[in-house]
Amino acid sequence: MMALVEQARGYEVVVVASDNPEAPGLAWAAARGIPTFALSPRGIGKRAMEDAFLAEFVKYDVQAVALAGYMRLLTPQFIEKMRGAIANIHPSLLPLHKGLDTHARALAAGDTRHGCSVHLVTEELDGGEVLGQAEVPVLPGDTPDILAARVLAQEHRLYPRVLAEWLTR
Repeated sequence: MMALVEQARGYEVVVVASDNPEAPGLAWAAARGIPTFALSPRGIGKRAMEDAFLAEFVKYDVQAVALAGYMRLLTPQFIEKMRGAIANIHPSLLPLHKGLDTHARALAAGDTRHGCSVHLVTEELDGGEVLGQAEVPVLPGDTPDILAARVLAQEHRLYPRVLAEWLTR
C-alpha cells in the first residue's frame, strides 16, 4: 500500500481501507493526510463489512480498488458492484501457483523462475486478467523467505507502474 501511495503516477489514492483496524498502514496513511476507513467482519459478517466498504467508496468517489495484503476472497456481490475495477497483486507468475504458500510451492515444483502478477479480481481465485508481471530467478539455496524477499521488491516496483498504466488507458 505504501508503494502505491508513494509512487502514484496517473492515479490518486483517495482512501485507504482495511478489514484490520490495527493495520499499521492506516496510521501511515492518516499521517500523510489520506482518509482511512477500517472495519472488521467480526461480529457483523463479511457481507455487512463489504457493504460498509462500498458505502465508503461512494463517499470518496472511488473509481478503482487496489488490494494490498488482503488475503480473503471477496463475495460475488462485491465483485459484481466493482467488476473490472478491482486489482490485486499476487506473489507468483499467474496462472502458476494460485492461492497461498506460493514461494514454497515454486521451490517444491523446481521452478527456475518465479515472480509476481498484477491481475483483475474476479470470482475465481487469482483468475482474473493479468495486467502485468515481474520475474525473479529461483537461485540455488533459496528458501521461501529469501525468494519472498526478492519477489516483494519486484511487487513494490510492478504494482504502482501497472496501476498507472491500467487506470490511464
